[in-house]
Amino acid sequence: MSNVPAATRTLRVLRFLATQPGPAPLERIARECGLPRSTAYHLLAAMTAEGFVVHLADERRYGLGVAAFEVGSGYARQGAVARIARRPLAALVDAVGHSAHLAVAHGRDVLYVVEERAPGRPPLVTDVGVRLPAHLTASGRAILAALPAAQVRALFPDRDAFVDRHGSGPRSLSALRAVLTDTRARGYALEDGEVTPGLASVAAPVLDHNGHPVAGVAVTYGTEHGADGSPPAGLPAEVRRTATLLSRRLAGTG
Repeated sequence: MSNVPAATRTLRVLRFLATQPGPAPLERIARECGLPRSTAYHLLAAMTAEGFVVHLADERRYGLGVAAFEVGSGYARQGAVARIARRPLAALVDAVGHSAHLAVAHGRDVLYVVEERAPGRPPLVTDVGVRLPAHLTASGRAILAALPAAQVRALFPDRDAFVDRHGSGPRSLSALRAVLTDTRARGYALEDGEVTPGLASVAAPVLDHNGHPVAGVAVTYGTEHGADGSPPAGLPAEVRRTATLLSRRLAGTG
């Protein structure tokens, strides 16, 4: 093991953590990565300092940090998910008559990488290259709802992590957890006027072969379509169908 480069050991740890459903204890990380406990401890300390790992001291576990999510979103921007999304998003727009977009996680934000605008619809703030707070957007909520609770807590450790756009949306971890619980129970994410007043969105996550959320598919519509904040009939089902299609294609299963 002494001849294995430190970079190789670090990548082993990152790869192991990326395949886990949640944060893992030091002993398990060391065992699964074939590292002495002391070596694993020092590697994790260095990775924590750089933001690639977060140490959940109260649970004595380690999970992926914000920097690891940024690397993952870089792959999503450059890799398969943006390329395979264009035609399904165009088909989604044709089916629902509203503009659709694909966003990837970027730390506590989402970054919009594909947009398909419906004919006659006005431009949206969710243009390609725009970053918005994940906890306020439907795409971000779809992604966050598919993450382990510990990862969400690592991304939003305190109230300073919650930015505000229009005076609405969760402003604490407990409030965000309530939103994500509703999202999972409903089967899709919603936001209503929290990004742009008068506009609402519905979204679903795109999952990789490990069931990890790599992107969110969303459709934005005018709130005049439903005074009670509910999306137009059939819209959530179409969004979920498109997200499922992209997940299958990303995993190479369809």
